[in-house]
Amino acid sequence: MRFIPIPTAASLLLATAACSSGASPPVAAKPAAALVAHEANLLTLNLSAETQQRLALVTTTVHSGSLARVRHTSGEVVAAPLGAAGIPIDAGRNLATLGSQQATADGEVARAQAVTALARIAAGRTEALLADGAGSARARDEAAAALAAAQAAKQAALAQRALLGPAIGAINSRSTIWIRVPIFATDAARILREQTAEVRALDASSPTRLARPVAATPSASFVTGTVDAYYAVDNRDQAYQFGQRVAVQLPLAGFDSGLLLPVSAIVRDIDGGEWVYRVIAPGQYRRARIEVAHRDAGQALLSRGLTDGDEVVSTGAAELFGSEFGAGH
Repeated sequence: MRFIPIPTAASLLLATAACSSGASPPVAAKPAAALVAHEANLLTLNLSAETQQRLALVTTTVHSGSLARVRHTSGEVVAAPLGAAGIPIDAGRNLATLGSQQATADGEVARAQAVTALARIAAGRTEALLADGAGSARARDEAAAALAAAQAAKQAALAQRALLGPAIGAINSRSTIWIRVPIFATDAARILREQTAEVRALDASSPTRLARPVAATPSASFVTGTVDAYYAVDNRDQAYQFGQRVAVQLPLAGFDSGLLLPVSAIVRDIDGGEWVYRVIAPGQYRRARIEVAHRDAGQALLSRGLTDGDEVVSTGAAELFGSEFGAGH
């Protein structure tokens, strides 16, 4: 039998090296040069006159100005008390226990009213008997005292019932609701408590409503270091529900100065960044990042991002934003 030798890996490498010893080593291909666009060009839109007309763009000039200071915070929809000295009902109360207390208080009011009615009848009867000469002055005085005691008991029962607030089942059907706004002690002296506040749902697109300040039983939280302010809001359309959290804008003393532009000129990206489209040439719009200090009455006060005299798109900024990222395609 004849054996055929099998080449090993080492012999194969030596053979390959011997065959290629006379050839030049291969040269690696150079990568193709990448075209890198300038960062500013990525934020610039070039629009034709036809496109600008179709988008109905409107521009405005940024100018210096001032806005009244405000504090943005949150509040809770609570049930207004029945009387001036009542305690508002918030979502932190045990409503089952409160409902039981209200039922007991309602029963006590009904009993006091019945006792008062009987005492009034007895007082009238003794007064009539005395006038006819069949009664005594003592009986009349005792009946009058019993009537006075019954009336006092009825007033106490009514006051106790008022402290428990409106009936649990009717909380969401009331035409006026209160907003409880916790205020930090550092802001308590700066907030103009006698002026109206602005309230809206947490949805940014919801309309804003005026809220007038109301006097309520003082309340505060030692844990959070806040005191409570209360504001009344018209709720005949039942837009707000008991326990709902809402956004509140409180007026502060003083003014802040800076650059002003319409709120409609501002667009937000997916990360919450705020931008405007600045006009750099006819038909050319460059997206510029800004920071808003605060806003009021449709105007935004900037902390940085633009200079006085810059022209920005005030109507149609959202359409430009969509065109830039292909939302319209």
